[in-house]
Formats: sequence, structure tokens, C-alpha cells
Amino acid sequence: MESLLQILSPDFLLRNSVYTSILVGFACPLVGVFLVLRRLVFMGVALPQISSTGVAVALSIPLWLGVSHAAHSSQSEHAMAFAGSIAFTLIAILVLAFLERRGKGQPEGRLGTAYVVAAALSILILSKNRYAELGWLDLLKGEVITISNFDLSLTATMLALVLMALALFHKELFLVSFDRVMAITLGKNVVFWDSILYLLLGLTVSLAVLSVGPLIAFGFLLIPALIAHLFARTMRQFLLIASFTGGVASFIGFWIAYAWDFPVGPADVVLLGIFYGIAWVVAGIAGLTSDKRPGRNSRAPGGTGQAGASL
Repeated sequence: MESLLQILSPDFLLRNSVYTSILVGFACPLVGVFLVLRRLVFMGVALPQISSTGVAVALSIPLWLGVSHAAHSSQSEHAMAFAGSIAFTLIAILVLAFLERRGKGQPEGRLGTAYVVAAALSILILSKNRYAELGWLDLLKGEVITISNFDLSLTATMLALVLMALALFHKELFLVSFDRVMAITLGKNVVFWDSILYLLLGLTVSLAVLSVGPLIAFGFLLIPALIAHLFARTMRQFLLIASFTGGVASFIGFWIAYAWDFPVGPADVVLLGIFYGIAWVVAGIAGLTSDKRPGRNSRAPGGTGQAGASL
């Protein structure tokens, strides 16, 4: 209990890390819900790693150009990292979406290849940058230690904008994700709303990777949404359960990591895995069937189904 009281103290040395972890824990599952609805789980694996490759490239550009590391402040370095992260993430989303629409090849194979190549490339690039290697390799392993006030403010502001956009456009985004045929029938601009969703996904992934690393970003994108998918009966329940699960897991995971001197990232993800296992057992005992869950119910051609009607 002493460690919990220390974490809750406003004078806690790592309070920015706690706040950032909780922000990511609450926000990432809201975007991850759309990945689960669209059955793009593998994209949730690949995107955080691709985003980290963008960070590695951005941080290494000054070195390649012969610019001294001392010429950059921490804020300018963070800005470069964010630019590289969002650029690589959005390009990857657009390319993968284009290939998916063409319907050629195996989507899982493309995403798996993108993940493993991006992971290896990130490590190779950072290993040759002695300045970036010190902090960013730790971040890639899930070490959430030093979060500046600037980083916390940037993360909170950008995630707030993402959540506002989701709140304003949730009906359109859910309809396009759940029933594209009905969306086209109703005259919705599917390409436009896909672009908005991809932009929000890219921003969230980039911020999460910059703040807490790709390991936690991937964990909170998918596992809370998968847990919520076991119990939710409407889209609203889907969102609330996923976000609540992510937020609670991020706090408890940080508490466990602090008390037992573990890396925060692995502690969070393992805890989410335990939550998922417990939820799966409970759902099985309760006899919850997949046909009643959002995104899984059968529907007549042209219909929106139960989840679509609950928008």
C-alpha cells in the first residue's frame, strides 16, 4: 500500500509517467475498437512498430546530415520524432489499405512482413546513433521513465482532439466500419470517412509510440477492445468497456511495475493478457455467444444489424 500512496501523491517523481500511461490506456482502446470491428488486428501489431521506425529515422537524419546533436533541444527532437512517426504511420496505413482494396496476396503476410522488417530496421538505425540509442531503445522495450511536462501536455492535447473527433463523428465511423454497403446506400462518402479514421488511428498510434513505446501501444490498441468484444451488446458498451479496461490496466500495471521494479510496458501488457484470459473464462461460463456481440451478428443484405441500429 505504501507504493500506491506514493504513486497517488501529487509530489510523486514519476507522476508524468503515470498520467501519460493512463491517458494512453483510456484513449488507445477507443481507436482499437475500429481495428477489431474491421478485423484488422494484425494492423494493430504492425503500425506501432512502423511508427517507431519513423522515430528512428527522424532522430538519425541530423546525424546523417552531419548536424551536431547539441544543436537540438529536447522539444525540437521530440517534434522531429513526432513528424517521422506520423509520416511513417500514415504512409503505411495508406499503402496497406490500397493493397487491401486490390485484394491480391495475403494481408496477414504483408502485415507480418511489415512488422518484422520495421522492428529490425528500428534497432539497426538506432544502434548507429549513439545519442538516440540511449533513450529510445529503452522506450522501444517499454521503459516509461522520464516524461517531460511538454511531452505530457502534447500527448494530452492531441489525444483530446482525437477523442473529440471520435465523439463528433462516431456514427459515421461506426457505420462505415460495420456496414459499408449500407453506408454507400445512405449516400455516405466512404473514402472520406475512411481517411478520417485512418488519420485518427495514425495520430493515436504515433502519440502512443512516442509516449510509451510500441509495446504498450500495441497492447492497449487491441487487448482492451478484444475484452470488451466478449461482453458488449451495443457500440456504446463496446467503447466504454474497452476504454475503462485500458485505463484501469494502465494504472494497476504501473503500480505493479513500480512496486516490483519491473519495466512498465511489459507489466502493462502481461496484466492485460491476464485480464483477457479471465474475461474469456467468465464469458465462457456465462454462455455469451458471438452472434450477439458488436460486429459479429448476422444481418440481412442491406441491413445494419443490431450494432448498426444502436448507433
